[in-house]
Amino acid sequence: MTLGVLALQGDVREHVEVLSSLGVDSLAVRRPVDLDRCDGLVLPGGESTTIAKLARTFGVIDALRERIAGGLPVLGTCAGMILLADRVVDGTADQETFGGLDVTVRRNAFGRQVDSFEGPVLVNGLDEPVHGVFIRAPWVEQVGAGVEILARLDERAVPGAVGRIVAVREGPILATAFHPEVGADPRIHAMFVEMVRRQH
Repeated sequence: MTLGVLALQGDVREHVEVLSSLGVDSLAVRRPVDLDRCDGLVLPGGESTTIAKLARTFGVIDALRERIAGGLPVLGTCAGMILLADRVVDGTADQETFGGLDVTVRRNAFGRQVDSFEGPVLVNGLDEPVHGVFIRAPWVEQVGAGVEILARLDERAVPGAVGRIVAVREGPILATAFHPEVGADPRIHAMFVEMVRRQH
C-alpha cells in the first residue's frame, strides 16, 4: 500500500512522519502521474485557497477531482476538509475545492490565528479522546444523508462552538477540522489506513 500526501503547501512532513510510524509507505503528490501510484491520499492542513491555486498551477486539480469522484480513499485535515467539501461558507470569491464530500463547511469558523485552541475530541470508534489542535479551523455546518458524523465539540470547547461537527466520514472519505498529525497520537491516521486496506 502506498498513500500519497498532497505536497503543494501545508504540513506535509508531519503527515509523512505519522504514516511512517504506522509502517505505511508514502509519496509526495504534485502531479497527475503521482496520483496513479497512490492507493489513498492525504490532503494536509495549510491554506485551502493556496493549495487549490497550486493544484491548478501544477495541472493536478482535474485529476484530483476525478480520482476522488471515482472512489479514491482520502483523509483531509483542516484545510483538507475544506478542499473536500462540496460547499463552502465564508470562502474567498475565487474559492475552489476538489469536492467529493457532501457537506457544507464554514472556513475559519473559530476565528483568526489568535483564536486557535487545543482540546480533547471524542471520535466515534475510538475509546479515548484524541488531542484536537484547531488552527484557523473550519467546522461542518450541514451534512448530506450519506455522511456519518464522527465527532462534535463538547462543553470543554470554546464558547459558541459546543456541538459543532469537527469530524465526518462518507464512504472512502474521512475529514477532520483539527490536525491529527500534530502530536504523538496516530489513531486517526490508523483509522484511515484501515479504510484504505478494506478497499484495496
